[in-house]
Amino acid sequence: MKGKNKFANIYLVIVFAVLYAPIFYLMYYSFNSGGTMHEFEGFTLDYYREVLQDTRLIIIFINTLVIALLSSAIATVIAVIGALAIQRVRSRRAKNTMLSLNNVLIVSPDVIIGASFLILFTIAGIKLGFVSVLLSHVAFSVPIAVLMILPHLQEMSPTLTDAARDLGATRRDVLTKVILPIIKPGIFSGFFMALTYSLDDFAVTFFVTGNGYSTLSVEIYSRARQGVSLSINALSTLIFLFTILLVVGYYFINQRKGRPSRAAETAEPAAEMGVPR
Repeated sequence: MKGKNKFANIYLVIVFAVLYAPIFYLMYYSFNSGGTMHEFEGFTLDYYREVLQDTRLIIIFINTLVIALLSSAIATVIAVIGALAIQRVRSRRAKNTMLSLNNVLIVSPDVIIGASFLILFTIAGIKLGFVSVLLSHVAFSVPIAVLMILPHLQEMSPTLTDAARDLGATRRDVLTKVILPIIKPGIFSGFFMALTYSLDDFAVTFFVTGNGYSTLSVEIYSRARQGVSLSINALSTLIFLFTILLVVGYYFINQRKGRPSRAAETAEPAAEMGVPR
Protein backbone atom coordinates (compact mmCIF):
# COMPACT_ATOMS: atom_id res chain seq x y z
CA MET A 1 0.00 0.00 0.00
CA LYS A 2 2.84 2.39 0.89
CA GLY A 3 4.53 1.58 -2.42
CA LYS A 4 1.35 2.45 -4.34
CA ASN A 5 0.95 5.72 -2.45
CA LYS A 6 4.56 6.63 -3.15
CA PHE A 7 4.11 5.87 -6.86
CA ALA A 8 0.91 7.94 -6.92
CA ASN A 9 2.70 10.89 -5.28
CA ILE A 10 5.57 10.69 -7.76
CA TYR A 11 3.08 10.55 -10.63
CA LEU A 12 1.26 13.65 -9.32
CA VAL A 13 4.53 15.54 -8.97
CA ILE A 14 5.45 14.72 -12.59
CA VAL A 15 2.01 15.74 -13.87
CA PHE A 16 2.05 19.06 -12.02
CA ALA A 17 5.63 19.71 -13.11
CA VAL A 18 4.68 19.19 -16.76
CA LEU A 19 1.64 21.45 -16.40
CA TYR A 20 3.24 24.28 -14.44
CA ALA A 21 6.82 24.29 -15.73
CA PRO A 22 5.97 26.29 -18.90
CA ILE A 23 4.01 28.81 -16.84
CA PHE A 24 6.87 29.35 -14.39
CA TYR A 25 9.30 29.53 -17.32
CA LEU A 26 7.18 32.30 -18.82
CA MET A 27 6.93 34.10 -15.46
CA TYR A 28 10.68 33.81 -14.85
CA TYR A 29 11.62 35.52 -18.12
CA SER A 30 9.05 38.28 -17.61
CA PHE A 31 11.68 39.80 -15.27
CA ASN A 32 14.56 39.46 -17.76
CA SER A 33 16.22 42.75 -18.68
CA GLY A 34 17.79 41.09 -21.74
CA GLY A 35 14.57 41.22 -23.72
CA THR A 36 14.69 37.56 -24.82
CA MET A 37 13.78 34.15 -23.41
CA HIS A 38 17.16 32.59 -24.15
CA GLU A 39 19.40 33.94 -21.39
CA PHE A 40 18.52 35.74 -18.16
CA GLU A 41 20.72 38.85 -17.99
CA GLY A 42 19.24 40.74 -15.06
CA PHE A 43 16.15 41.55 -13.02
CA THR A 44 13.75 44.27 -14.21
CA LEU A 45 10.14 45.36 -13.79
CA ASP A 46 10.09 47.42 -17.00
CA TYR A 47 7.73 45.05 -18.82
CA TYR A 48 5.22 45.20 -15.97
CA ARG A 49 5.39 48.99 -16.00
CA GLU A 50 4.84 48.90 -19.75
CA VAL A 51 1.74 46.77 -19.31
CA LEU A 52 0.31 48.87 -16.48
CA GLN A 53 0.91 52.11 -18.40
CA ASP A 54 -0.78 50.82 -21.56
CA THR A 55 -4.16 52.59 -21.58
CA ARG A 56 -5.53 50.43 -24.38
CA LEU A 57 -4.60 47.28 -22.50
CA ILE A 58 -6.31 48.52 -19.34
CA ILE A 59 -9.50 49.18 -21.33
CA ILE A 60 -9.31 45.68 -22.79
CA PHE A 61 -8.86 44.23 -19.29
CA ILE A 62 -11.95 46.12 -18.11
CA ASN A 63 -13.87 44.82 -21.15
CA THR A 64 -12.81 41.27 -20.33
CA LEU A 65 -13.77 41.59 -16.66
CA VAL A 66 -17.17 43.15 -17.44
CA ILE A 67 -17.96 40.43 -19.99
CA ALA A 68 -16.87 37.68 -17.59
CA LEU A 69 -18.85 38.97 -14.59
CA LEU A 70 -21.97 39.86 -16.55
CA SER A 71 -22.08 36.69 -18.64
CA SER A 72 -21.41 34.52 -15.58
CA ALA A 73 -24.22 36.17 -13.60
CA ILE A 74 -26.72 35.83 -16.48
CA ALA A 75 -25.61 32.27 -17.23
CA THR A 76 -25.96 31.26 -13.57
CA VAL A 77 -29.54 32.57 -13.37
CA ILE A 78 -30.45 30.72 -16.57
CA ALA A 79 -28.65 27.61 -15.30
CA VAL A 80 -30.66 27.61 -12.05
CA ILE A 81 -33.90 27.74 -14.08
CA GLY A 82 -32.61 25.05 -16.44
CA ALA A 83 -31.47 22.74 -13.63
CA LEU A 84 -34.85 23.08 -11.90
CA ALA A 85 -36.61 22.27 -15.18
CA ILE A 86 -34.43 19.19 -15.79
CA GLN A 87 -34.92 17.99 -12.22
CA ARG A 88 -38.72 18.21 -12.55
CA VAL A 89 -38.79 15.93 -15.60
CA ARG A 90 -40.09 12.50 -14.55
CA SER A 91 -39.22 10.49 -17.65
CA ARG A 92 -35.67 9.16 -17.53
CA ARG A 93 -35.36 9.19 -21.31
CA ALA A 94 -36.53 12.81 -21.55
CA LYS A 95 -34.16 13.82 -18.73
CA ASN A 96 -31.19 12.11 -20.41
CA THR A 97 -32.10 13.79 -23.68
CA MET A 98 -32.14 17.22 -22.01
CA LEU A 99 -28.82 16.53 -20.31
CA SER A 100 -27.31 15.46 -23.64
CA LEU A 101 -28.52 18.65 -25.30
CA ASN A 102 -27.10 20.64 -22.38
CA ASN A 103 -23.70 19.01 -22.88
CA VAL A 104 -23.50 19.70 -26.63
CA LEU A 105 -21.76 23.07 -26.19
CA ILE A 106 -19.26 21.51 -23.75
CA VAL A 107 -18.15 18.64 -25.97
CA SER A 108 -18.33 20.52 -29.29
CA PRO A 109 -15.07 22.02 -30.63
CA ASP A 110 -14.71 25.71 -29.84
CA VAL A 111 -13.92 26.51 -33.47
CA ILE A 112 -17.26 25.10 -34.61
CA ILE A 113 -19.12 26.93 -31.85
CA GLY A 114 -17.39 30.21 -32.68
CA ALA A 115 -18.10 29.86 -36.39
CA SER A 116 -21.74 28.99 -35.66
CA PHE A 117 -22.16 32.09 -33.51
CA LEU A 118 -20.53 34.22 -36.21
CA ILE A 119 -22.98 32.94 -38.83
CA LEU A 120 -25.92 33.40 -36.44
CA PHE A 121 -25.02 36.98 -35.55
CA THR A 122 -24.43 37.83 -39.20
CA ILE A 123 -27.84 36.46 -40.24
CA ALA A 124 -29.57 38.13 -37.28
CA GLY A 125 -27.91 41.46 -38.07
CA ILE A 126 -26.20 41.71 -34.67
CA LYS A 127 -23.12 43.89 -34.84
CA LEU A 128 -19.96 42.15 -33.69
CA GLY A 129 -18.70 43.66 -30.46
CA PHE A 130 -19.84 43.77 -26.85
CA VAL A 131 -23.29 42.25 -27.42
CA SER A 132 -22.07 39.37 -29.61
CA VAL A 133 -19.28 38.47 -27.16
CA LEU A 134 -21.66 38.67 -24.19
CA LEU A 135 -24.29 36.46 -25.83
CA SER A 136 -21.75 33.84 -26.90
CA HIS A 137 -20.16 33.73 -23.43
CA VAL A 138 -23.57 33.32 -21.80
CA ALA A 139 -24.38 30.50 -24.23
CA PHE A 140 -21.30 28.37 -23.51
CA SER A 141 -21.36 29.17 -19.77
CA VAL A 142 -24.92 27.94 -19.15
CA PRO A 143 -24.19 24.20 -19.64
CA ILE A 144 -21.18 24.44 -17.32
CA ALA A 145 -23.22 26.09 -14.58
CA VAL A 146 -26.05 23.55 -15.01
CA LEU A 147 -23.61 20.69 -14.42
CA MET A 148 -22.47 22.38 -11.19
CA ILE A 149 -25.99 23.02 -9.88
CA LEU A 150 -27.83 19.84 -10.88
CA PRO A 151 -26.03 17.42 -8.48
CA HIS A 152 -27.07 19.56 -5.50
CA LEU A 153 -30.68 19.41 -6.65
CA GLN A 154 -30.46 15.65 -7.02
CA GLU A 155 -29.06 15.32 -3.48
CA MET A 156 -31.91 17.37 -2.00
CA SER A 157 -34.65 15.33 -0.34
CA PRO A 158 -38.04 15.89 -2.03
CA THR A 159 -39.72 15.67 1.38
CA LEU A 160 -38.46 19.18 2.16
CA THR A 161 -40.45 20.81 -0.62
CA ASP A 162 -43.45 18.56 0.09
CA ALA A 163 -43.44 19.56 3.75
CA ALA A 164 -43.19 23.24 2.83
CA ARG A 165 -46.18 22.97 0.48
CA ASP A 166 -48.18 21.10 3.12
CA LEU A 167 -47.57 24.02 5.49
CA GLY A 168 -49.03 26.43 2.96
CA ALA A 169 -45.85 27.79 1.44
CA THR A 170 -46.18 29.39 -1.95
CA ARG A 171 -43.99 28.39 -4.89
CA ARG A 172 -41.90 31.48 -4.31
CA ASP A 173 -41.36 30.55 -0.65
CA VAL A 174 -40.37 27.01 -1.57
CA LEU A 175 -37.88 28.32 -4.11
CA THR A 176 -36.34 31.12 -2.01
CA LYS A 177 -36.44 29.54 1.45
CA VAL A 178 -35.93 25.85 0.74
CA ILE A 179 -34.41 25.10 -2.66
CA LEU A 180 -32.01 28.03 -3.21
CA PRO A 181 -30.37 27.84 0.26
CA ILE A 182 -29.66 24.14 -0.25
CA ILE A 183 -28.22 24.47 -3.77
CA LYS A 184 -26.29 27.67 -2.93
CA PRO A 185 -22.87 25.90 -3.04
CA GLY A 186 -23.69 24.66 -6.54
CA ILE A 187 -24.75 28.13 -7.61
CA PHE A 188 -21.44 29.60 -6.42
CA SER A 189 -19.52 26.77 -8.10
CA GLY A 190 -21.38 27.35 -11.36
CA PHE A 191 -20.75 31.09 -11.23
CA PHE A 192 -17.01 30.73 -10.61
CA MET A 193 -16.62 28.03 -13.25
CA ALA A 194 -18.43 30.22 -15.78
CA LEU A 195 -16.26 33.15 -14.74
CA THR A 196 -12.99 31.28 -15.30
CA TYR A 197 -14.19 29.87 -18.64
CA SER A 198 -15.17 33.35 -19.80
CA LEU A 199 -11.85 34.90 -18.75
CA ASP A 200 -9.94 32.08 -20.44
CA ASP A 201 -11.90 31.73 -23.68
CA PHE A 202 -10.15 32.56 -26.93
CA ALA A 203 -11.50 30.45 -29.79
CA VAL A 204 -15.16 31.49 -29.55
CA THR A 205 -14.32 35.10 -28.68
CA PHE A 206 -11.95 35.37 -31.63
CA PHE A 207 -14.84 34.72 -34.04
CA VAL A 208 -17.35 37.14 -32.48
CA THR A 209 -15.23 40.19 -31.67
CA GLY A 210 -15.51 43.15 -34.02
CA ASN A 211 -13.23 46.03 -34.94
CA GLY A 212 -12.44 48.21 -31.96
CA TYR A 213 -13.48 45.64 -29.35
CA SER A 214 -11.26 42.95 -27.90
CA THR A 215 -10.60 40.79 -24.86
CA LEU A 216 -7.33 39.85 -23.20
CA SER A 217 -7.07 36.42 -24.80
CA VAL A 218 -7.54 37.86 -28.30
CA GLU A 219 -5.15 40.73 -27.54
CA ILE A 220 -2.41 38.37 -26.33
CA TYR A 221 -2.81 36.28 -29.48
CA SER A 222 -2.59 39.38 -31.68
CA ARG A 223 0.55 40.61 -29.92
CA ALA A 224 2.19 37.19 -30.03
CA ARG A 225 1.75 37.09 -33.82
CA GLN A 226 3.68 40.36 -34.12
CA GLY A 227 6.76 38.85 -32.48
CA VAL A 228 8.10 37.72 -29.15
CA SER A 229 7.92 40.46 -26.53
CA LEU A 230 8.42 40.01 -22.80
CA SER A 231 5.48 42.35 -22.21
CA ILE A 232 3.36 39.34 -23.24
CA ASN A 233 5.08 37.36 -20.49
CA ALA A 234 4.31 40.09 -17.98
CA LEU A 235 0.69 40.31 -19.10
CA SER A 236 0.26 36.53 -18.98
CA THR A 237 1.81 36.45 -15.51
CA LEU A 238 -0.63 39.05 -14.23
CA ILE A 239 -3.57 37.12 -15.70
CA PHE A 240 -2.32 33.89 -14.11
CA LEU A 241 -1.96 35.57 -10.71
CA PHE A 242 -5.44 37.07 -11.05
CA THR A 243 -6.85 33.61 -11.78
CA ILE A 244 -5.04 32.18 -8.76
CA LEU A 245 -6.55 34.97 -6.65
CA LEU A 246 -10.04 34.00 -7.86
CA VAL A 247 -9.44 30.34 -7.00
CA VAL A 248 -8.10 31.18 -3.53
CA GLY A 249 -11.01 33.55 -2.92
CA TYR A 250 -13.50 30.87 -3.94
CA TYR A 251 -11.76 28.36 -1.65
CA PHE A 252 -11.96 30.66 1.37
CA ILE A 253 -15.60 31.47 0.65
CA ASN A 254 -16.38 27.74 0.69
CA GLN A 255 -14.33 27.21 3.84
CA ARG A 256 -16.05 30.09 5.61
CA LYS A 257 -19.52 28.97 4.68
CA GLY A 258 -18.79 25.31 5.31
CA ARG A 259 -20.86 22.55 3.80
CA PRO A 260 -23.86 21.97 6.08
CA SER A 261 -24.67 18.48 7.20
CA ARG A 262 -27.82 16.69 6.02
CA ALA A 263 -29.47 17.39 9.39
CA ALA A 264 -28.63 21.07 9.17
CA GLU A 265 -29.93 21.22 5.60
CA THR A 266 -33.20 19.73 6.77
CA ALA A 267 -33.53 21.79 9.94
CA GLU A 268 -32.81 25.24 8.52
CA PRO A 269 -35.45 25.30 5.74
CA ALA A 270 -37.93 23.65 8.08
CA ALA A 271 -37.34 26.33 10.69
CA GLU A 272 -37.88 29.07 8.14
CA MET A 273 -41.18 27.47 7.08
CA GLY A 274 -42.32 27.23 10.70
CA VAL A 275 -41.75 23.49 11.24
CA PRO A 276 -40.50 22.59 14.75
CA ARG A 277 -37.06 20.95 14.78
